[in-house]
Amino acid sequence: MLSERIRKLTPYVPGEQPRDKAYIKLNTNENPYPPSPGIRELLKTFDYNILRLYPDPLALNLREKIGNLYQLPPDCVFAGNGSDEVLSFAFFAFFDNSRGELFFPEFTYSFYPVYCDFYSIRYKKIPLKPDFGIDLDAFLQADSLTSASCGIIFPNPNAPTGMYINLKDIQAFLNAYAKDRVVIIDEAYIDFGGESAASLVPEYNNLLIVKTFSKSRSLAGLRLGYALGQAPLIKALFTAKDSFNSYPLDTLAQKIGELAIEDSHYYSQINSQVAATREILSTSLSELGWKVFPSKANFVFAGKPGIPGEVVYRTLKEHGILVRYFNKQGIKDYVRITVGTEKEITLFLEKVKKLFSS
Repeated sequence: MLSERIRKLTPYVPGEQPRDKAYIKLNTNENPYPPSPGIRELLKTFDYNILRLYPDPLALNLREKIGNLYQLPPDCVFAGNGSDEVLSFAFFAFFDNSRGELFFPEFTYSFYPVYCDFYSIRYKKIPLKPDFGIDLDAFLQADSLTSASCGIIFPNPNAPTGMYINLKDIQAFLNAYAKDRVVIIDEAYIDFGGESAASLVPEYNNLLIVKTFSKSRSLAGLRLGYALGQAPLIKALFTAKDSFNSYPLDTLAQKIGELAIEDSHYYSQINSQVAATREILSTSLSELGWKVFPSKANFVFAGKPGIPGEVVYRTLKEHGILVRYFNKQGIKDYVRITVGTEKEITLFLEKVKKLFSS
């Protein structure tokens, strides 16, 4: 009864959401701190009667508030049901095989090849630098040698490594790349220490920035994401949306999103705390002899020399701590560790000292 298309798909596998016992959960990059306190008050007073009505299909109030945050008009903002949905619409709207392959890093967000398979988009994985940084020059070189890219996507900071590309290098890359093909920068983790490329949107008509409320605004359970780009790109995303589901953002999600955008001061405080705890985690692991990659995200990518990443993952799980292991050649020696609260990271480091002492 299954279509040929569905039989060929290999779906994305999210991080574990265990039910067997309580864990210190450092595997899915959730923010360890709660959402804005104003959201609790909103939920207490929310008029449930309005749920009988369809939501605003344009999410105009939310898009206006997001636009104000980045000094962009609302027609340069698209809002969707989580950044994954926004990315899905973007893959459909901007990438196809008529102009070649989609380029993205060899080790990166593992949903990208899933989207490509879903939309039958050919793709090419560009190797990372020896230090695991994204090699933008290699993207340009591959494009000039083959003239084969239909567009480019990469996260900044990258996942699962957490490594960051500065704004100057991104601008140089955009200046060198083809102007008639879209470049998507996936900024799911940018608010934990990097500088957003949103300021470049007015200058580059082929640049799309995709962001999420899940990480830095502590709303992973809400499913809310958005994109920033010049008006023609945003219009294309609306065309994709309205050809699939014209009401993807529910009324409550829109109102919570508006409040979260307004309370940037609160989120700046908690994300600074996450960044400070990340530095403690990175420094402590390095002192314990671990290989730790420099991170600007809310996680750290690290490994203990001589111990396979899978062994680290399974050993920690047995002792009540979840981290993320990727069974992929080239990164199998490492695990990704979400930055939790100071208490959680202290307990994690105590376990690491005990379980993996040299």
